[in-house]
Amino acid sequence: MARLGDGSGTPPEDAAENPSENAAEDASGEVTRAPAPPPGDARFRAVFRASAVAIAVTGLDGALLDVNDALLDLVGHSAEELAGRFTHDLVHPAERASVERISAVLASGRREHVRIEQRLLRGDGEIVNALITLSLVRDDDGAPAYQVAVVESLDEVRALQSQLLRQSLHDVRTGLPNRAQFVGWLEGAVGHRGPATLALVVFDLDGFRVVNDAFGHEAGDRVLAAVARHLRSVFGEVGELARIGPDEFGVLIRDPVDVPTVVALAEEAVDLLAEPVWVGENGIGVTASVGIVVRPARGGDAGELLRCVDVTVRWAKDDGKAQWALYDPERDRRERTRMRLAASIAGGLEQGEFRVFYEPVRSLTDGTLLAVEARVRWDHPTEGLLDPQTLLSLSTCTGMAVRLGAWAIEEACGHAGRWHAEFGDAAPVLSMDLTARQCQEPELVATVRRVLRESGLPARLLQFELGEHLPALISEEQVEELGILAEHGVRLVLDQMGGGNVPVDRVRRIPLSGVKYQGAPVQGLAEGANRIDESAAVAVLTWTGGLGVPLYAAGVRTEFEARRLAELGVTGAQGPLFGSELLTPDEVAAILGKS
Repeated sequence: MARLGDGSGTPPEDAAENPSENAAEDASGEVTRAPAPPPGDARFRAVFRASAVAIAVTGLDGALLDVNDALLDLVGHSAEELAGRFTHDLVHPAERASVERISAVLASGRREHVRIEQRLLRGDGEIVNALITLSLVRDDDGAPAYQVAVVESLDEVRALQSQLLRQSLHDVRTGLPNRAQFVGWLEGAVGHRGPATLALVVFDLDGFRVVNDAFGHEAGDRVLAAVARHLRSVFGEVGELARIGPDEFGVLIRDPVDVPTVVALAEEAVDLLAEPVWVGENGIGVTASVGIVVRPARGGDAGELLRCVDVTVRWAKDDGKAQWALYDPERDRRERTRMRLAASIAGGLEQGEFRVFYEPVRSLTDGTLLAVEARVRWDHPTEGLLDPQTLLSLSTCTGMAVRLGAWAIEEACGHAGRWHAEFGDAAPVLSMDLTARQCQEPELVATVRRVLRESGLPARLLQFELGEHLPALISEEQVEELGILAEHGVRLVLDQMGGGNVPVDRVRRIPLSGVKYQGAPVQGLAEGANRIDESAAVAVLTWTGGLGVPLYAAGVRTEFEARRLAELGVTGAQGPLFGSELLTPDEVAAILGKS
């Protein structure tokens, strides 16, 4: 801080002790003293002295009384150079008149504060764009005493704003524009002044998390930078490239030549990404799943385009990764319908739209009803009855399989409990699918026991069918849970959908009550079947018969197949031969009543 006039650096509060140093002689020869800041305001002095913001104290006539170091740095003058100068001396000549008018308005007391943008002239001749806040300070009697000017460099502010804007629109690790800027490009491209067509290409790195987990984030950042370089080399001249996610890069191409050209560029980029990035002695390579959307641009919707390319990337990943996929509107339409259904399963359960139907399992000896296999169907208000296989895939993709499975167990056991109460030992076994995901539920045993207790269904009349891959998907602890269910009397049947010998280790791990076949082992016994298929079916069923557990068959179509299966030791069967329609709970009860 420097007091102006003598270069001594004495603050204005000392002016009361040195009146001659702050005096001037008017036209009549009388000496008048310019007002100075109040001597007792220590807080003002502390802020004035230490502030990084440029501050000046001026008289009512605009004379500079005091300035701090920040202002000296801003205008490029020393305190001695500003001694005896006025505020307008620091302003660009073209704007001095406006400064004088504003200062006069403040001096008159008609306004207390004014904010203006002005150009200042530095000591070296450079122009500084500044925002000046002028405030009027009054004395103890309320009369105008002096003015305080706070000066901010707009050049610095705008440079900071520009830097912040760039940081907000660019990725730090790769230097590429980020998702916000990419979305801005896309929104501009779909406007009325945009290109006729556009291509949107998104690269999603496959399993990039493995790189971070194995080598650390620093190595991962180097790989990302290398990916950015490769993509820049391919698309730098034809499109706008950005990093739009942690492991995603997007390219916007305006008016592409044609679809094959875009595909060729994507393939070139994928080939470059296969080159290893060396981090120390480790050559790290990545692959990418690529989604490509080529659409008319004008009048489009940026959000919808991003959704389409995200869907297309998922197709590439689902089809095996490390490849590209082209957007197919018809496939998208089908999948969107499917996803809407999947997302509304919870609502369907709450509205009571689900039903349990039953497929009869007949004895191949006398045709009696041995069991019924529960099949859940959705009585959708607009789509109608959805078949069990459709429902299974829908519930699996949304994680609703466990909740839906728990509901099905409770509902079906309720039906079976009523059959048992009415028909006693004539009631059939209730057979239900049990998935690997359901086996992972920690309360599976407790839930099943509770449902059996509440429904009154004996455990021996409940049978769970285990998919052929389930034993390999569950842990030893979950195998023990299945063992506990078996100890309580629940039956466990291995469903060999694909045929083939039952691996011995599966039999050892799970206490099976039976094995069920469908597909090739059943169809191979059809009349006129290929001799090789027939031999394979006979061998499989003969080998499994040696396990000492009952054998079942599904998908039986003809009497000939049923007879051959019975000859090979199969005791129960289901399929079109025994009725193609699923049965309601009441229809099952009616069959039992007739028998």
